[in-house]
Amino acid sequence: MSLKKIKQNEIFVNQVEFNPTTNFFIYDGKTYLDKKVEVSGAFTDNVGNVPIGHVNLYELNVDRNSGSTGLIYPFLTKEGSLTSFKTISTTSFNSDFSYGDTITGSYPLSASISRDFYLTGSDRTRVDALQNTLNYYLYLSKHYAYSSSLGNKATQELNLISIPSIFYGSSIEKGSVDLSFYVSGTLVGKLQDKNKNGELIQVGPSGSNGSGSVAGIVLYTEGFIVLTGSWGITPKADYLSDPSNLVSGSWTVFGAGMLGEVYNAGSLPSASFDITFNGVHKVPVMTFFAHAKRGELNNSNNPTFISYGSNTLTTGSNVYIEDKYRLPANVVSSSYNDPESYLEKTTFITKINIYDDSKNLIGVAKVAKPVKKTQDRDLTFKIKLDL
Repeated sequence: MSLKKIKQNEIFVNQVEFNPTTNFFIYDGKTYLDKKVEVSGAFTDNVGNVPIGHVNLYELNVDRNSGSTGLIYPFLTKEGSLTSFKTISTTSFNSDFSYGDTITGSYPLSASISRDFYLTGSDRTRVDALQNTLNYYLYLSKHYAYSSSLGNKATQELNLISIPSIFYGSSIEKGSVDLSFYVSGTLVGKLQDKNKNGELIQVGPSGSNGSGSVAGIVLYTEGFIVLTGSWGITPKADYLSDPSNLVSGSWTVFGAGMLGEVYNAGSLPSASFDITFNGVHKVPVMTFFAHAKRGELNNSNNPTFISYGSNTLTTGSNVYIEDKYRLPANVVSSSYNDPESYLEKTTFITKINIYDDSKNLIGVAKVAKPVKKTQDRDLTFKIKLDL
């Protein structure tokens, strides 16, 4: 085995950014993530073991139930270190558990998009909590103002859509947000942040009521969409789960039927909603080089490296002698069967082991197919590692 030290100036750490697209489709009181439908498992109605439209964190307890297979779960023992789960309060930890007791949690953990609809003048604690954040982004657009001549988000009819960060990473990509409102499969309204400043502008259909107007804003880093456009874009329907109070479809009722909403959407068989955006995910990457220089790494302990018949050994209880005239196998191709081409020691590199300063193996890099190494050939392998 040949050990080589990686030089400090051959190690590079950078960051790779990628922008995966996420789509939510809301129809008839159900939310679908990336157009995926329920898939039945052997032990569960939905193999993911989470509600439709949710993502299963760590993909745990897939196709498992508490009866037939049992569910895996996190656990720890109360001891002197006082380690506990974040979901257990200090009071509960001290009063409900004795030393030596097992404290358990539960899987799967899941997340999905949610919606809070606020009528005019209704209490809105979650919106109030965003007041400073909204005012901070005034430099992007005046529509971020919590209270201005454009409207007062503390009292006006408002639609707050919350997107967990697991779907977008560090932020939502500017210019990628697209909201579509359909009735009976026909597009009646479309919003886009085409100016990349957070303003959601109604861009379609052409000539529709409110076309060109700003219907809301996006908090890219925080993962919120605030919709305040209350102009009608559809005929009146039961968007408030109140048959005696039919209202025109507007951007404030967009997403009716979404999971976790404050006001139920009622029966909306003809209304559907589409939300699409790109996330910004940044992955630190370490890149370094492994060199196989000319004249090096041209011997192998692999038995096939020695010509057949020359690998003779004399062994016994007190002796181990190898034939000093053992010859490497000649793998150099020749145009003729006889004579053979001149012997050239050749090896094939299949993997590179990575060790720490104490010579502990910490990683193995494998090539797609063996790489031929001859004595007069220099090779450099570029190795990338996601951190």
